[in-house]
Amino acid sequence: MAELFIGIDVGATNVKIGCFDGELKLISKKSITTDAEMGPDIVVGNITEAVKMLVTESGLSIDDVCAVGLGTPGPAKYSEGIILSSTNMPKFKNVPIRRMLSEKLGKPVVFDNDANVACWGEFVAGAGKEVNDMVFFTLGTGIGGAIVNHGELLTGCGDNATELGHIIIYPDGRRCNCGQRGCVEAYASASWTAARATEAVEAGAESSLKKVLDTKGEITCKDVYEHLARGDQLAKKITDETAKALAVLCINVLHTTEPERIVFAGGMIAAGDVLLDRIRHYFNEHIWILKKETVEICFATLGEDAGIIGAAALAKHAKEQDRLN
Repeated sequence: MAELFIGIDVGATNVKIGCFDGELKLISKKSITTDAEMGPDIVVGNITEAVKMLVTESGLSIDDVCAVGLGTPGPAKYSEGIILSSTNMPKFKNVPIRRMLSEKLGKPVVFDNDANVACWGEFVAGAGKEVNDMVFFTLGTGIGGAIVNHGELLTGCGDNATELGHIIIYPDGRRCNCGQRGCVEAYASASWTAARATEAVEAGAESSLKKVLDTKGEITCKDVYEHLARGDQLAKKITDETAKALAVLCINVLHTTEPERIVFAGGMIAAGDVLLDRIRHYFNEHIWILKKETVEICFATLGEDAGIIGAAALAKHAKEQDRLN
């Protein structure tokens, strides 16, 4: 009998599902629409059918599945398998999703935060696979984070540790969507990088981005980096501030957990070396002089598959640790 693990990455728009063998080699994958507005019962039912179909289409049997890994946006009580609430899935309140999916599939389900899941994917199969201590950031609408310390994910007493995007770097600074002031997310996420550029243009700053705003009605993070490449000085100022904020964040987590590697993922890393080189520059400029740090700052390598790989890998890890329910 084959040994299979299923990885499920639930997003606001799509659910990605992967079928993996015992060595975590991808056999097949598929994506379905989340249809979150239909409510938890419909969503879980659709995921269940998609998993069964994926396994069958691969010429395998659901009986071969050892365990299922599941990642969703938080906040949640992961140890109890319950989604507490979700901004992008408003009908998901106090949903016992682990139990619901486990009962429908007849398989044990390992449940965790989507950032933790993606981090674990990079840890076991991507940018962090050669290290034992790693910090992971996702740069998108917000900034997500996860930490692997001595080969295990940090979770905290309430299962919601490592909200790294909400580390305060500028006290009394910009108001973040979370309600705090000065969070790194309010300066360095893709959406807030674009927002700061928009604010500057609307305040009268000279920039080629003004034409973008006048034409499209909005400025995106991609626009900012494209105009940086064309020599726009406002774009340079905005992206330098983004890189500096991320560098300060790196320094803070370095002093907290001392990772061997800090990995950045998410859509914003499409900016490439112009982003990474500036983060490294400001890191070196602001880090202490008491000792030379050897931490490597790099980009993730798994792309959009990090979530399904990480979910399946967490399921396998739980089996190896004899922690499957």
